[in-house]
Amino acid sequence: MADSVKTREEGRGSSFKDYLPLVVIVVLAMAAGTAREAGTSGWELRMWMHDFMGIFLVVFSMFKFFNLEGFADGFQMYDLLAKKLRVYAYVYPFLELGLGLGYLARWEPTTVYVATIVLMVFGSLGVFRALAKGLDVNCACMGTVLKVPLSTVALVEDLGMALMAALMLWQAA
Repeated sequence: MADSVKTREEGRGSSFKDYLPLVVIVVLAMAAGTAREAGTSGWELRMWMHDFMGIFLVVFSMFKFFNLEGFADGFQMYDLLAKKLRVYAYVYPFLELGLGLGYLARWEPTTVYVATIVLMVFGSLGVFRALAKGLDVNCACMGTVLKVPLSTVALVEDLGMALMAALMLWQAA
């Protein structure tokens, strides 16, 4: 699997157009979180983050479920655990969906925050490693439906989600 990975083509991932699908999803998740929070009696950043992260994670898991096998192939190219244990690549979308639903349901927030931090920080290590090697792979974050190159955007996405979870954990304490 990893032997078929090549180094990044010059210019691939350097255009805004390469990331447009990701930008659209993030903006829509932010708008949906904002709409949901605007319908409450008062604005709370933590609740907005809950809604944004819940919507974002559910949508991203959905893309993976469209072609679980294809997702697993792509994820194994750079995720440290999936490289060694393919079953993790099949379990990951369910973990992501579970976290998204946990955020939306406000279920056991501390557990959801900690699980998000662990999952996202660990995931960012594989992304960082792939980027350092200059690998030319698609980000498996959107399954096989949308082709977005793995880049620092994926790293920012993973670490941003971990940071938001850490902020909510700190706020809840």
